[in-house]
Amino acid sequence: MKYLLKRISFSVFCLVLGALHPAALYAEDLDDVLSGFDSEIPEQKSSGLSNEMDDLLSGFDESPTVEPEQDTADSNILPEWLVVYGSLGLAGSANFAHDAPEENEADYRGLSMLRTTVNLSSEIRLGSWLAKVSGHGFYDAAYSIQGREQYTRALLDSYEQELEIDDLYLQGSLTSSLDIKIGRQIVVWGKSDNIRVTDILNPLDNRLPGMVDIKNRRLPVTMTKLDYYTGDWNLSGIVMHEARFSKNPVYNSDFYPGKGPLPPEEKPSVSMDNQQYGLALNGIFSGWDLSLYGAWVFDDRAHITQDTNGSLYREHNRIFMTGMTGNIALGNWLLKGETAWFDGLEFANMEDDDQVSRLDLMGGVEYLGFSETLLSLEIVNRHLIDFDEQLTLAPDIAQEDVVQMVAIFVRDFANDTIQFKTMLSIFGLHGEDGAFERFQLEYDLTDSLTMTGGVIFYQSADQGALSTIEDNDRLFCELVYEF
Repeated sequence: MKYLLKRISFSVFCLVLGALHPAALYAEDLDDVLSGFDSEIPEQKSSGLSNEMDDLLSGFDESPTVEPEQDTADSNILPEWLVVYGSLGLAGSANFAHDAPEENEADYRGLSMLRTTVNLSSEIRLGSWLAKVSGHGFYDAAYSIQGREQYTRALLDSYEQELEIDDLYLQGSLTSSLDIKIGRQIVVWGKSDNIRVTDILNPLDNRLPGMVDIKNRRLPVTMTKLDYYTGDWNLSGIVMHEARFSKNPVYNSDFYPGKGPLPPEEKPSVSMDNQQYGLALNGIFSGWDLSLYGAWVFDDRAHITQDTNGSLYREHNRIFMTGMTGNIALGNWLLKGETAWFDGLEFANMEDDDQVSRLDLMGGVEYLGFSETLLSLEIVNRHLIDFDEQLTLAPDIAQEDVVQMVAIFVRDFANDTIQFKTMLSIFGLHGEDGAFERFQLEYDLTDSLTMTGGVIFYQSADQGALSTIEDNDRLFCELVYEF
Protein backbone atom coordinates (compact mmCIF):
# COMPACT_ATOMS: atom_id res chain seq x y z
CA MET A 1 0.00 0.00 0.00
CA LYS A 2 2.89 2.37 0.76
CA TYR A 3 4.27 1.62 -2.69
CA LEU A 4 0.93 2.50 -4.30
CA LEU A 5 0.65 5.73 -2.31
CA LYS A 6 4.13 6.74 -3.41
CA ARG A 7 3.14 6.15 -7.03
CA ILE A 8 -0.08 8.15 -6.61
CA SER A 9 1.77 10.99 -4.91
CA PHE A 10 4.30 11.10 -7.74
CA SER A 11 1.46 11.16 -10.32
CA VAL A 12 -0.35 13.99 -8.53
CA PHE A 13 2.91 15.92 -8.27
CA CYS A 14 3.36 15.64 -12.05
CA LEU A 15 -0.19 16.90 -12.63
CA VAL A 16 0.26 19.94 -10.39
CA LEU A 17 3.71 20.75 -11.76
CA GLY A 18 2.47 20.60 -15.35
CA ALA A 19 -0.59 22.74 -14.63
CA LEU A 20 1.08 25.42 -12.51
CA HIS A 21 4.54 25.57 -14.08
CA PRO A 22 4.15 25.13 -17.85
CA ALA A 23 7.27 27.20 -18.49
CA ALA A 24 9.43 24.72 -16.61
CA LEU A 25 8.10 21.82 -18.66
CA TYR A 26 8.43 23.77 -21.90
CA ALA A 27 12.08 24.46 -21.16
CA GLU A 28 12.71 20.73 -21.42
CA ASP A 29 10.77 20.70 -24.76
CA LEU A 30 8.37 18.53 -23.45
CA ASP A 31 -0.56 10.92 -26.66
CA ASP A 32 -1.25 9.39 -23.96
CA VAL A 33 0.60 8.05 -20.95
CA LEU A 34 -1.67 5.04 -20.77
CA SER A 35 -2.34 5.01 -24.49
CA GLY A 36 0.97 3.29 -24.98
CA PHE A 37 1.48 1.49 -28.22
CA ASP A 38 -0.10 1.68 -31.59
CA SER A 39 -3.80 1.07 -31.81
CA GLU A 40 -4.89 -2.41 -32.76
CA ILE A 41 -7.72 -0.77 -34.67
CA PRO A 42 -6.28 1.73 -37.15
CA GLU A 43 -7.46 5.29 -36.84
CA GLN A 44 -6.35 8.42 -38.63
CA LYS A 45 -4.05 10.44 -36.43
CA SER A 46 -5.36 13.37 -34.41
CA SER A 47 -2.87 16.13 -33.84
CA GLY A 48 -2.96 18.25 -30.73
CA LEU A 49 -5.17 18.56 -27.72
CA SER A 50 -7.58 20.83 -29.58
CA ASN A 51 -8.66 17.92 -31.80
CA GLU A 52 -9.32 15.74 -28.76
CA MET A 53 -11.76 18.39 -27.52
CA ASP A 54 -13.75 18.62 -30.77
CA ASP A 55 -15.90 15.59 -30.05
CA LEU A 56 -16.76 16.15 -26.38
CA LEU A 57 -20.38 17.04 -27.10
CA SER A 58 -20.81 15.05 -30.30
CA GLY A 59 -23.93 12.92 -30.71
CA PHE A 60 -24.41 9.20 -31.06
CA ASP A 61 -23.52 9.38 -34.71
CA GLU A 62 -23.70 11.79 -37.57
CA SER A 63 -24.65 11.54 -41.19
CA PRO A 64 -21.89 10.49 -43.55
CA THR A 65 -19.42 13.22 -44.31
CA VAL A 66 -16.92 13.52 -47.09
CA GLU A 67 -13.36 14.15 -45.91
CA PRO A 68 -11.28 16.69 -47.81
CA GLU A 69 -9.20 15.36 -50.65
CA GLN A 70 -5.64 14.54 -49.68
CA ASP A 71 -3.15 16.83 -51.37
CA THR A 72 -0.55 14.20 -52.21
CA ALA A 73 1.08 12.77 -55.27
CA ASP A 74 -1.34 9.86 -55.08
CA SER A 75 -4.21 12.19 -56.03
CA ASN A 76 -2.75 12.28 -59.54
CA ILE A 77 -2.66 8.50 -59.74
CA LEU A 78 -5.86 7.34 -58.07
CA PRO A 79 -9.34 8.38 -59.22
CA GLU A 80 -11.06 11.10 -57.21
CA TRP A 81 -13.55 8.67 -55.69
CA LEU A 82 -10.82 6.44 -54.21
CA VAL A 83 -8.67 7.30 -51.18
CA VAL A 84 -5.97 4.98 -49.83
CA TYR A 85 -4.02 5.65 -46.65
CA GLY A 86 -2.35 3.81 -43.81
CA SER A 87 0.57 3.64 -41.42
CA LEU A 88 3.71 1.67 -40.66
CA GLY A 89 4.78 1.36 -37.04
CA LEU A 90 7.60 -0.12 -35.00
CA ALA A 91 6.92 -0.52 -31.27
CA GLY A 92 9.16 -1.87 -28.53
CA SER A 93 8.99 -2.38 -24.78
CA ALA A 94 11.27 -3.69 -22.05
CA ASN A 95 10.24 -5.04 -18.64
CA PHE A 96 12.49 -3.92 -15.79
CA ALA A 97 10.82 -5.26 -12.60
CA HIS A 98 10.60 -9.04 -13.16
CA ASP A 99 12.63 -11.45 -11.05
CA ALA A 100 14.28 -14.53 -12.51
CA PRO A 101 11.58 -17.11 -13.38
CA GLU A 102 11.13 -20.44 -11.68
CA GLU A 103 11.93 -23.62 -13.53
CA ASN A 104 9.69 -24.27 -16.58
CA GLU A 105 8.27 -20.74 -16.44
CA ALA A 106 8.62 -18.12 -19.17
CA ASP A 107 11.25 -15.43 -18.67
CA TYR A 108 9.66 -11.98 -19.03
CA ARG A 109 12.71 -9.94 -18.10
CA GLY A 110 14.03 -7.47 -20.64
CA LEU A 111 12.61 -7.25 -24.14
CA SER A 112 8.85 -7.87 -24.13
CA MET A 113 7.85 -6.38 -27.50
CA LEU A 114 9.47 -5.62 -30.85
CA ARG A 115 6.40 -5.30 -33.05
CA THR A 116 6.09 -4.15 -36.64
CA THR A 117 2.54 -3.10 -37.53
CA VAL A 118 0.99 -2.20 -40.87
CA ASN A 119 -2.43 -0.51 -41.13
CA LEU A 120 -4.12 -0.06 -44.50
CA SER A 121 -7.42 1.67 -45.32
CA SER A 122 -9.27 2.45 -48.52
CA GLU A 123 -12.41 4.52 -49.03
CA ILE A 124 -14.68 4.78 -52.05
CA ARG A 125 -16.88 7.90 -52.13
CA LEU A 126 -19.77 8.14 -54.57
CA GLY A 127 -22.05 11.05 -53.78
CA SER A 128 -23.52 10.61 -50.31
CA TRP A 129 -22.32 6.99 -50.12
CA LEU A 130 -19.09 5.79 -48.58
CA ALA A 131 -17.57 2.29 -48.65
CA LYS A 132 -14.60 1.62 -46.38
CA VAL A 133 -12.25 -1.33 -45.99
CA SER A 134 -9.43 -1.32 -43.45
CA GLY A 135 -7.22 -3.92 -41.87
CA HIS A 136 -4.04 -4.40 -39.93
CA GLY A 137 -1.29 -6.93 -39.45
CA PHE A 138 1.62 -7.21 -37.06
CA TYR A 139 4.59 -9.42 -36.30
CA ASP A 140 6.37 -9.32 -32.94
CA ALA A 141 9.99 -10.45 -33.18
CA ALA A 142 10.50 -10.36 -29.40
CA TYR A 143 9.32 -13.95 -28.99
CA SER A 144 11.85 -15.30 -31.47
CA ILE A 145 14.62 -13.24 -29.89
CA GLN A 146 13.72 -14.40 -26.37
CA GLY A 147 13.17 -18.03 -27.46
CA ARG A 148 9.80 -19.26 -28.72
CA GLU A 149 10.13 -22.62 -26.93
CA GLN A 150 9.31 -21.07 -23.54
CA TYR A 151 5.86 -19.85 -24.67
CA THR A 152 2.62 -21.77 -25.17
CA ARG A 153 1.03 -22.12 -28.59
CA ALA A 154 -1.99 -20.10 -27.38
CA LEU A 155 0.25 -17.19 -26.39
CA LEU A 156 2.17 -17.18 -29.67
CA ASP A 157 -1.08 -17.34 -31.64
CA SER A 158 -2.41 -14.31 -29.75
CA TYR A 159 0.66 -12.10 -29.32
CA GLU A 160 3.30 -13.00 -31.93
CA GLN A 161 1.43 -12.21 -35.13
CA GLU A 162 -1.98 -11.10 -36.33
CA LEU A 163 -3.76 -10.32 -39.59
CA GLU A 164 -7.32 -8.98 -39.45
CA ILE A 165 -9.93 -7.02 -41.38
CA ASP A 166 -11.17 -4.17 -39.24
CA ASP A 167 -13.69 -1.77 -40.82
CA LEU A 168 -15.71 -3.20 -43.71
CA TYR A 169 -18.90 -1.23 -44.27
CA LEU A 170 -21.16 0.69 -46.64
CA GLN A 171 -22.65 3.96 -45.38
CA GLY A 172 -25.08 6.36 -47.01
CA SER A 173 -28.36 8.30 -46.95
CA LEU A 174 -31.65 6.62 -47.82
CA THR A 175 -33.56 9.90 -47.45
CA SER A 176 -32.74 13.40 -46.23
CA SER A 177 -33.36 12.28 -42.64
CA LEU A 178 -32.55 8.54 -42.73
CA ASP A 179 -29.03 7.06 -42.93
CA ILE A 180 -27.86 3.46 -43.04
CA LYS A 181 -24.52 1.82 -42.26
CA ILE A 182 -23.99 -1.90 -42.92
CA GLY A 183 -20.94 -4.00 -42.11
CA ARG A 184 -18.09 -4.27 -39.60
CA GLN A 185 -17.96 -1.00 -37.67
CA ILE A 186 -17.50 0.67 -34.31
CA VAL A 187 -20.41 2.37 -32.51
CA VAL A 188 -19.57 4.34 -29.36
CA TRP A 189 -22.21 4.78 -26.68
CA GLY A 190 -21.82 7.01 -23.64
CA LYS A 191 -19.85 10.10 -22.62
CA SER A 192 -16.92 8.66 -20.64
CA ASP A 193 -13.55 8.65 -22.38
CA ASN A 194 -11.85 6.16 -20.06
CA ILE A 195 -14.49 4.01 -18.30
CA ARG A 196 -17.09 1.81 -19.94
CA VAL A 197 -20.67 1.95 -18.60
CA THR A 198 -23.15 2.11 -21.48
CA ASP A 199 -20.46 1.58 -24.13
CA ILE A 200 -21.06 -2.16 -24.55
CA LEU A 201 -21.57 -2.79 -28.28
CA ASN A 202 -17.93 -3.28 -29.26
CA PRO A 203 -15.56 -5.60 -27.36
CA LEU A 204 -12.06 -4.48 -26.33
CA ASP A 205 -8.51 -5.65 -26.91
CA ASN A 206 -7.34 -6.23 -23.30
CA ARG A 207 -4.20 -8.23 -24.07
CA LEU A 208 -1.90 -5.44 -22.80
CA PRO A 209 -3.82 -3.79 -19.92
CA GLY A 210 -3.12 -0.12 -19.45
CA MET A 211 -0.97 0.26 -22.56
CA VAL A 212 -3.68 1.54 -24.90
CA ASP A 213 -6.67 3.86 -24.35
CA ILE A 214 -10.21 2.58 -24.80
CA LYS A 215 -10.68 4.64 -27.97
CA ASN A 216 -7.93 2.59 -29.65
CA ARG A 217 -8.93 -0.79 -28.20
CA ARG A 218 -12.45 -1.20 -29.54
CA LEU A 219 -12.91 -4.14 -31.93
CA PRO A 220 -15.33 -3.71 -34.88
CA VAL A 221 -18.48 -5.83 -35.01
CA THR A 222 -20.67 -6.67 -38.01
CA MET A 223 -23.98 -4.84 -37.64
CA THR A 224 -26.66 -2.87 -39.45
CA LYS A 225 -27.41 0.61 -38.12
CA LEU A 226 -30.24 2.96 -39.11
CA ASP A 227 -30.17 6.60 -38.00
CA TYR A 228 -33.21 8.88 -38.16
CA TYR A 229 -32.69 12.63 -37.62
CA THR A 230 -35.34 15.14 -36.61
CA GLY A 231 -34.55 18.51 -35.10
CA ASP A 232 -32.17 18.15 -32.16
CA TRP A 233 -32.79 14.40 -31.89
CA ASN A 234 -31.32 11.27 -33.44
CA LEU A 235 -32.94 7.84 -33.12
CA SER A 236 -30.64 4.92 -33.89
CA GLY A 237 -31.62 1.27 -34.27
CA ILE A 238 -28.96 -1.46 -34.42
CA VAL A 239 -28.96 -5.15 -35.26
CA MET A 240 -25.67 -6.89 -34.45
CA HIS A 241 -25.11 -9.93 -36.66
CA GLU A 242 -21.80 -11.01 -35.13
CA ALA A 243 -21.25 -12.10 -31.52
CA ARG A 244 -17.67 -10.97 -30.90
CA PHE A 245 -15.97 -10.82 -27.50
CA SER A 246 -12.97 -9.08 -25.95
CA LYS A 247 -9.43 -10.33 -26.46
CA ASN A 248 -8.02 -11.04 -22.99
CA PRO A 249 -4.59 -12.17 -21.74
CA VAL A 250 -4.05 -15.86 -22.38
CA TYR A 251 -2.35 -18.54 -20.32
CA ASN A 252 1.45 -18.06 -20.11
CA SER A 253 1.16 -14.29 -20.64
CA ASP A 254 2.70 -12.08 -17.96
CA PHE A 255 -0.75 -10.48 -17.54
CA TYR A 256 -2.57 -13.81 -17.09
CA PRO A 257 -3.62 -14.24 -13.43
CA GLY A 258 -4.08 -18.03 -13.17
CA LYS A 259 -1.77 -21.02 -12.86
CA GLY A 260 -3.47 -23.00 -15.63
CA PRO A 261 -5.51 -22.45 -18.79
CA LEU A 262 -9.22 -21.66 -18.66
CA PRO A 263 -11.87 -24.12 -19.88
CA PRO A 264 -12.74 -23.85 -23.59
CA GLU A 265 -14.98 -20.96 -24.62
CA GLU A 266 -18.28 -21.56 -26.38
CA LYS A 267 -19.11 -18.71 -28.75
CA PRO A 268 -22.56 -18.17 -30.29
CA SER A 269 -22.71 -18.94 -33.98
CA VAL A 270 -23.92 -16.48 -36.60
CA SER A 271 -27.63 -17.23 -36.89
CA MET A 272 -31.02 -15.55 -36.69
CA ASP A 273 -31.45 -16.77 -33.10
CA ASN A 274 -28.18 -15.11 -32.06
CA GLN A 275 -28.84 -11.61 -33.41
CA GLN A 276 -28.27 -8.80 -30.88
CA TYR A 277 -30.20 -5.55 -30.73
CA GLY A 278 -29.65 -1.97 -29.61
CA LEU A 279 -31.67 1.26 -29.57
CA ALA A 280 -30.39 4.77 -28.81
CA LEU A 281 -32.09 8.16 -28.57
CA ASN A 282 -29.66 11.05 -28.60
CA GLY A 283 -30.39 14.78 -28.19
CA ILE A 284 -27.88 17.62 -28.61
CA PHE A 285 -28.86 21.04 -27.25
CA SER A 286 -27.19 24.33 -26.39
CA GLY A 287 -24.55 23.53 -23.76
CA TRP A 288 -25.76 20.03 -22.93
CA ASP A 289 -26.79 16.69 -24.39
CA LEU A 290 -28.71 13.60 -23.33
CA SER A 291 -28.75 9.98 -24.49
CA LEU A 292 -30.99 7.01 -23.67
CA TYR A 293 -29.90 3.46 -24.48
CA GLY A 294 -31.32 -0.05 -24.50
CA ALA A 295 -29.63 -3.28 -25.64
CA TRP A 296 -30.20 -7.04 -25.62
CA VAL A 297 -26.79 -8.59 -26.16
CA PHE A 298 -24.49 -11.43 -25.12
CA ASP A 299 -22.50 -10.74 -21.95
CA ASP A 300 -18.89 -10.00 -22.89
CA ARG A 301 -17.89 -11.60 -19.57
CA ALA A 302 -18.04 -15.39 -19.86
CA HIS A 303 -18.93 -17.53 -16.84
CA ILE A 304 -17.86 -21.12 -16.22
CA THR A 305 -20.50 -23.83 -16.36
CA GLN A 306 -20.66 -27.53 -17.24
CA ASP A 307 -22.39 -29.62 -19.85
CA THR A 308 -24.44 -32.78 -19.36
CA ASN A 309 -21.24 -34.86 -19.26
CA GLY A 310 -19.77 -32.76 -16.47
CA SER A 311 -17.16 -31.08 -18.65
CA LEU A 312 -16.44 -27.44 -17.86
CA TYR A 313 -16.68 -24.69 -20.46
CA ARG A 314 -17.14 -20.92 -20.59
CA GLU A 315 -20.47 -19.54 -21.74
CA HIS A 316 -21.78 -16.09 -22.73
CA ASN A 317 -25.44 -15.68 -21.75
CA ARG A 318 -27.90 -12.99 -22.86
CA ILE A 319 -28.21 -9.82 -20.79
CA PHE A 320 -30.40 -6.72 -21.03
CA MET A 321 -28.99 -3.22 -20.51
CA THR A 322 -30.80 0.08 -20.21
CA GLY A 323 -28.91 3.28 -19.57
CA MET A 324 -28.78 7.07 -19.66
CA THR A 325 -25.89 9.50 -20.19
CA GLY A 326 -25.45 13.26 -20.32
CA ASN A 327 -22.97 16.14 -20.63
CA ILE A 328 -23.23 19.72 -19.37
CA ALA A 329 -20.75 22.42 -20.46
CA LEU A 330 -20.21 25.26 -17.93
CA GLY A 331 -17.53 27.63 -19.13
CA ASN A 332 -14.20 25.80 -18.93
CA TRP A 333 -15.86 22.86 -17.16
CA LEU A 334 -17.49 19.81 -18.67
CA LEU A 335 -19.62 17.65 -16.37
CA LYS A 336 -20.54 14.15 -17.49
CA GLY A 337 -22.58 11.30 -16.06
CA GLU A 338 -23.66 7.78 -16.97
CA THR A 339 -25.88 5.15 -15.40
CA ALA A 340 -26.77 1.65 -16.60
CA TRP A 341 -28.87 -1.24 -15.30
CA PHE A 342 -27.75 -4.75 -16.31
CA ASP A 343 -30.17 -7.66 -15.91
CA GLY A 344 -29.55 -11.38 -16.46
CA LEU A 345 -25.96 -11.71 -15.18
CA GLU A 346 -24.87 -15.28 -14.42
CA PHE A 347 -21.95 -16.65 -12.36
CA ALA A 348 -20.34 -20.05 -11.90
CA ASN A 349 -21.21 -20.26 -8.18
CA MET A 350 -24.93 -19.62 -8.71
CA GLU A 351 -27.62 -22.24 -9.09
CA ASP A 352 -28.71 -23.07 -12.62
CA ASP A 353 -30.96 -20.40 -14.13
CA ASP A 354 -30.29 -17.99 -11.23
CA GLN A 355 -29.45 -14.48 -12.34
CA VAL A 356 -28.55 -11.19 -10.70
CA SER A 357 -28.64 -7.52 -11.70
CA ARG A 358 -26.06 -4.76 -11.51
CA LEU A 359 -26.28 -0.96 -11.31
CA ASP A 360 -23.39 1.14 -12.65
CA LEU A 361 -23.06 4.84 -11.76
CA MET A 362 -20.36 7.07 -13.26
CA GLY A 363 -19.56 10.75 -12.75
CA GLY A 364 -16.82 12.77 -14.39
CA VAL A 365 -15.46 16.27 -14.83
CA GLU A 366 -13.05 17.90 -17.29
CA TYR A 367 -11.36 21.29 -16.96
CA LEU A 368 -9.94 23.25 -19.91
CA GLY A 369 -9.13 26.55 -18.20
CA PHE A 370 -5.36 26.20 -18.53
CA SER A 371 -3.77 26.93 -21.91
CA GLU A 372 -3.26 23.81 -24.06
CA THR A 373 -4.12 21.64 -21.04
CA LEU A 374 -6.76 19.06 -20.16
CA LEU A 375 -7.50 17.81 -16.64
CA SER A 376 -9.99 14.95 -16.33
CA LEU A 377 -11.38 12.80 -13.52
CA GLU A 378 -13.91 9.95 -13.85
CA ILE A 379 -15.22 7.64 -11.10
CA VAL A 380 -17.56 4.65 -11.40
CA ASN A 381 -19.17 2.26 -8.92
CA ARG A 382 -20.58 -1.08 -10.12
CA HIS A 383 -23.02 -2.55 -7.57
CA LEU A 384 -24.36 -6.12 -7.72
CA ILE A 385 -27.96 -6.31 -6.49
CA ASP A 386 -28.87 -9.07 -3.96
CA PHE A 387 -25.21 -10.04 -3.64
CA ASP A 388 -24.46 -13.59 -2.43
CA GLU A 389 -21.20 -14.26 -0.55
CA GLN A 390 -20.71 -17.40 -2.64
CA LEU A 391 -19.80 -15.14 -5.55
CA THR A 392 -16.60 -14.13 -3.74
CA LEU A 393 -15.24 -17.67 -4.20
CA ALA A 394 -13.24 -18.91 -7.18
CA PRO A 395 -13.71 -18.96 -10.09
CA ASP A 396 -16.04 -15.92 -9.87
CA ILE A 397 -14.12 -13.82 -7.30
CA ALA A 398 -16.87 -11.20 -7.62
CA GLN A 399 -17.45 -8.18 -5.36
CA GLU A 400 -20.64 -6.47 -4.29
CA ASP A 401 -19.15 -3.06 -5.23
CA VAL A 402 -16.34 -2.41 -7.68
CA VAL A 403 -14.93 1.13 -7.76
CA GLN A 404 -12.65 2.54 -10.45
CA MET A 405 -11.12 6.01 -10.75
CA VAL A 406 -9.24 7.43 -13.74
CA ALA A 407 -7.37 10.76 -13.61
CA ILE A 408 -5.75 12.28 -16.71
CA PHE A 409 -3.45 15.21 -17.35
CA VAL A 410 -2.66 16.23 -20.97
CA ARG A 411 -0.60 19.21 -22.10
CA ASP A 412 0.51 20.29 -25.58
CA PHE A 413 3.70 22.19 -26.38
CA ALA A 414 5.49 23.70 -29.37
CA ASN A 415 2.43 24.41 -31.52
CA ASP A 416 0.87 21.03 -30.77
CA THR A 417 3.90 19.07 -32.00
CA ILE A 418 4.68 17.74 -28.51
CA GLN A 419 2.16 16.20 -26.14
CA PHE A 420 2.71 15.00 -22.59
CA LYS A 421 0.10 12.78 -21.01
CA THR A 422 -0.28 11.12 -17.63
CA MET A 423 -2.98 8.63 -16.72
CA LEU A 424 -3.62 7.21 -13.27
CA SER A 425 -6.13 4.34 -12.99
CA ILE A 426 -7.07 2.89 -9.59
CA PHE A 427 -9.39 -0.06 -8.93
CA GLY A 428 -10.91 -0.12 -5.44
CA LEU A 429 -11.07 2.77 -2.99
CA HIS A 430 -7.44 2.31 -1.99
CA GLY A 431 -6.01 0.43 -4.96
CA GLU A 432 -6.66 -2.97 -3.40
CA ASP A 433 -8.09 -4.17 -6.73
CA GLY A 434 -5.03 -3.06 -8.72
CA ALA A 435 -3.72 0.14 -10.26
CA PHE A 436 -1.44 1.47 -12.96
CA GLU A 437 0.15 4.77 -13.94
CA ARG A 438 1.40 5.68 -17.39
CA PHE A 439 3.59 8.62 -18.38
CA GLN A 440 3.98 9.30 -22.10
CA LEU A 441 5.53 11.86 -24.41
CA GLU A 442 4.61 12.10 -28.10
CA TYR A 443 6.59 14.16 -30.60
CA ASP A 444 5.57 14.87 -34.21
CA LEU A 445 8.91 14.76 -36.00
CA THR A 446 7.16 15.66 -39.28
CA ASP A 447 3.56 15.77 -40.51
CA SER A 448 3.85 12.04 -41.23
CA LEU A 449 6.33 10.74 -38.64
CA THR A 450 5.55 10.49 -34.91
CA MET A 451 7.74 9.22 -32.08
CA THR A 452 6.30 8.17 -28.71
CA GLY A 453 7.98 7.03 -25.52
CA GLY A 454 7.10 6.49 -21.90
CA VAL A 455 6.90 4.26 -18.85
CA ILE A 456 4.07 2.39 -17.14
CA PHE A 457 3.92 1.11 -13.56
CA TYR A 458 1.57 -1.60 -12.23
CA GLN A 459 0.31 -2.54 -8.77
CA SER A 460 -1.35 -5.93 -8.21
CA ALA A 461 -4.79 -6.54 -6.77
CA ASP A 462 -5.38 -8.60 -3.65
CA GLN A 463 -7.16 -11.13 -5.88
CA GLY A 464 -8.76 -11.46 -9.29
CA ALA A 465 -7.75 -10.52 -12.82
CA LEU A 466 -5.08 -7.99 -11.80
CA SER A 467 -3.52 -10.05 -9.00
CA THR A 468 -0.19 -10.80 -10.74
CA ILE A 469 0.67 -7.62 -12.67
CA GLU A 470 3.00 -5.76 -10.30
CA ASP A 471 6.18 -7.07 -11.96
CA ASN A 472 5.12 -5.87 -15.42
CA ASP A 473 6.50 -2.31 -15.12
CA ARG A 474 8.01 -1.42 -18.48
CA LEU A 475 9.51 1.21 -20.71
CA PHE A 476 8.00 1.60 -24.17
CA CYS A 477 8.66 3.43 -27.38
CA GLU A 478 7.08 3.64 -30.82
CA LEU A 479 7.78 5.15 -34.22
CA VAL A 480 4.84 5.55 -36.64
CA TYR A 481 4.93 6.73 -40.25
CA GLU A 482 1.58 7.67 -41.80
CA PHE A 483 0.97 7.73 -45.53
